[in-house]
Amino acid sequence: MGLCAEYLMGIFLAIVGAVVGSFLNVCIYRIPSGGSIVLPASHCTSCGYSLKFYDNIPIISYVILGGKCRNCHEKISPVYPTVELLTAVMSVLLFLRYGLSLHYLFAFLFTCSLIVITFIDFRHQIIPDVITLPGIPFFALAAIIFMDITIRDSLIGIVAGGGFLFLIAMGYQFLRKREGMGGGDIKLLAMIGGFLGWQSLWFTIMVASLIGAAAGITAMIWKGKDTKYAIPFGPFLSAAAVAYIFCGEAFMRWIFLR
Repeated sequence: MGLCAEYLMGIFLAIVGAVVGSFLNVCIYRIPSGGSIVLPASHCTSCGYSLKFYDNIPIISYVILGGKCRNCHEKISPVYPTVELLTAVMSVLLFLRYGLSLHYLFAFLFTCSLIVITFIDFRHQIIPDVITLPGIPFFALAAIIFMDITIRDSLIGIVAGGGFLFLIAMGYQFLRKREGMGGGDIKLLAMIGGFLGWQSLWFTIMVASLIGAAAGITAMIWKGKDTKYAIPFGPFLSAAAVAYIFCGEAFMRWIFLR
């Protein structure tokens, strides 16, 4: 693919990513409440105004409308354009990583799942089973068939990923007499291990823990050190998994072979 064609394809995939991001917003908003992600059509969550197509153009409509509903003028959450922009950027980065291929397609689907999980977990502190439970076999099979991950590496990734966090959760509950990590995190790491292979788990857990610790310290400083502040771990696992896609293998080689 020539440079010009690659540039045009990048623009196209950015647009596709933003459109997909608009759909991810629907998932983020409706899945926690058990609502349909198909019906009803997109509407203002404040007044119920059905959005016209020109009010639903990813990112652009938000900017034109000044972040407010055309009908009731209530503020629209900045989460909507953030998700659309993030999905567009990830689409382009994955294209640069894999080219236009099945590797790109399944890595993009995997990343989209992580984006939905991240924003739901931040807002509701839950990781929906409707994503992770089917995601474990789906992404494991995709990895084995299309992503050059062996059956052995994927299966060990599922068992080791879920088992590691399960043991930590049980240990924490035994020592502190209260739940510290939900089952959603366990299933999420199993999904990550199934798609990226067991080799990704050390990197994912390490990076997620570092990011989570930094976020926890920041929250303690911001809220006060005596404040108990629950921080979801799912977003950090998701961010670490995405980081592994781009630089994890190179980092692990640098650590163990230098």
